Amino acid sequence: MISGQPGAFRRIPEPRAIKGLVWPQDTEKGDLDMQTRTLGKNLDVSAIGLGCMGMSQSYGPPPGNRQEMIGFIRAAVERGVTFFDTAEVYGPFVNEELVGEALAPMRDRVVIATKFGFAFDAEGKQTGLDSRPEHIKQAVEGSLRRLGVETIALYYQHRVDPDVPIEEVAGAVKDLIAEGKIKHFGLSEAAAATIRRAHAVQPVTAVQSEYSLWWRRPEEEVLPTCDELGIGFVPYSPLGKGFLTGKIDETAVFADNDIRTTIPRFTPEARKANQALVDLLGRIAQRKGATPAQIALTWLLAQKPWIVPIPGTRRLERLAENIGAVDIELTPDDLREVDATASTILVQGARYPDSLERLTNR
Repeated sequence: MISGQPGAFRRIPEPRAIKGLVWPQDTEKGDLDMQTRTLGKNLDVSAIGLGCMGMSQSYGPPPGNRQEMIGFIRAAVERGVTFFDTAEVYGPFVNEELVGEALAPMRDRVVIATKFGFAFDAEGKQTGLDSRPEHIKQAVEGSLRRLGVETIALYYQHRVDPDVPIEEVAGAVKDLIAEGKIKHFGLSEAAAATIRRAHAVQPVTAVQSEYSLWWRRPEEEVLPTCDELGIGFVPYSPLGKGFLTGKIDETAVFADNDIRTTIPRFTPEARKANQALVDLLGRIAQRKGATPAQIALTWLLAQKPWIVPIPGTRRLERLAENIGAVDIELTPDDLREVDATASTILVQGARYPDSLERLTNR
């Protein structure tokens, strides 16, 4: 358990093999307790969520066996994960369908978050941003249908649309909440000023943005704003798109359709320079009997009790590893060591190519 952080614990039944998937044999210790955290005022979720995008896109060829991924998601629930993240643009559309089908037998045990804000052509190709109120009200119907739910627990604006005032976006979501189609409003990659304006119209439950030891910009303005307004924070890519696991070095080769081939931070030169950050995590992990990935997640959990990372994976052993981060203790001295050493490491390379960075709200 993370030292000094509040959290509720609940007993999870001993996991079963699901759809032929079997958990690693060395993950029993401590894996039946899952810490829960609260986003906003009253959205309770597991302290570690599951980002589902990679099951459909971005990280090499998606798994060919759909049933295996359905079993994987259900296995995550059996292990105590209650928070699942998807979006209409993932696929597009097919990731919502996958998540909806996988969680259909256990909807009363989980929180599903999805996102709106992109436009699509007649063939389903993503063509730009669109957060006009009329488009939001169309998009929610598609997400409800694909997820197979009557109400979406958490509905994020995926990217801030510069052509639509955020007050109009928040107003449209407020209408959908009144209609019972949404329970909670979220923003993704939104600047502090945007968060404040939206929150004044419809309270924001969670802000989702990239945040990890190698991308700490949210600490400048966004996290203090969330703290002030009582908004939860959901870091995506909390493991630096896999780099902070220690499994990726300068010699790693990615598939042609892997998004990391387009990211400046993943050039061989940048990976070599950024290895110092992984080495820091590795030194602490060795002392704790943990892995670098677990230390990276535990560090995030220790920042605020309302932070809930959503690492993505498609492998049971990585899921078990991620979940195990809640059982690791980082003392105040450990945290000071991480911050002191990390402050001397200049991370090389941009986190996104220009075309994607322009979509973020700075």
